[in-house]
Amino acid sequence: MLINQDLDALFTHSTEGIIIADKDGHMMRINPAACKMFGYENKELEGQKVEILIPRKAAKSHEKHRESFNKSPHSRSMGQNLNLNGLKKDGTEFPVEISLSPFESDGKKFVIAFIIDITLRKLAQVQLQNYSIELEKQVEKRTQIMKEAIKELEKTKDELKNALGKEKELNELKSRFVSMASHEFRTPLATILSSLSLISKYSESGDKEKQTKHVGRIKNSVNHLTDILNDMLSLSKLEEGAVNLSFEYFNAKEFIEGLLLEMNPLAKTGQLLVYTHEGEKVEVNLDKKVMRHILFNLISNAIKFSPENKKIEIKSIAKNNKFEIQIRDQGIGISKEDQKHLFERFFRGQNAANIQGTGLGLNIVAKYVELLNGIIEYESQLEQGTTFKITF
Repeated sequence: MLINQDLDALFTHSTEGIIIADKDGHMMRINPAACKMFGYENKELEGQKVEILIPRKAAKSHEKHRESFNKSPHSRSMGQNLNLNGLKKDGTEFPVEISLSPFESDGKKFVIAFIIDITLRKLAQVQLQNYSIELEKQVEKRTQIMKEAIKELEKTKDELKNALGKEKELNELKSRFVSMASHEFRTPLATILSSLSLISKYSESGDKEKQTKHVGRIKNSVNHLTDILNDMLSLSKLEEGAVNLSFEYFNAKEFIEGLLLEMNPLAKTGQLLVYTHEGEKVEVNLDKKVMRHILFNLISNAIKFSPENKKIEIKSIAKNNKFEIQIRDQGIGISKEDQKHLFERFFRGQNAANIQGTGLGLNIVAKYVELLNGIIEYESQLEQGTTFKITF
């Protein structure tokens, strides 16, 4: 009895429209969400044929579709890749997605339909398309703006070098910082300047494909510069004790899944980010921003130091009131000698010299894990890969 009450409550209070019809298309039950969606009062649609909810141009062929469905009933979805519309009582049409599932009761055949109004989604898609078109039109105009921005970056870099050069009491750590910053800034800036020159050239020839390619190179270089500056800012805050933690309970599994969706575009060709979870507990009490920085850095490293067409495994385990996250790659690995210095500031592995990086990331990660009262561990073999494990 309780199950029937639960099902009735689900039917009544569902935000999706739900319609139950017999094999001839007569509507037997319609939930309030469906009535509201189509502009009818409760009970007004009972006994009516479903064609009343379908635009006339589609209603004519709908009976044939129903006959075909009755011959071979099976669950199916409609509207994802088609322009499927519903018809309101006032004659207004609106886009919908519909899922159909057949069932039998007392020897009679019925169909239950789940209906979603996707008007807002369609509007968002149109807006996104318009934005994309407008963005393409602005590429050439923004080229000049980007040139001016690069000049400012060059000026900022020179001012930074001059200011640091005048400091006579810099210790060894600061000297290493200047060396790192100079090297890491030079490569992306050279890429940006080179790409801007080529964009100007391809603008004259009208080669949009090559323009787009070099705009992408500029974006990647600017993102790299931003990552460097973010690492420096994070390190500065950590050194000054200026990191304000905000602990909160959240679903760690959903949090990791969302982060991986964001990071998928960063993967190299053929790389796969595979996530699994073990255990019942998914709620953790941590600082979301700090947690994001930790995982983003470790997964970014796994992507960066792994070749194409390799799998990167992310696994979370809830056990014994602890929450553990593992990031396992099949990359270049870390030598035994380099492992001794892995969390030192500005340290770069001997086999990573030709790969972009500041040598700050793991130092920052280790400090963030410590702030969250966690533990970070790792295992690595050259040319076999590396596994990082953090436990809270």
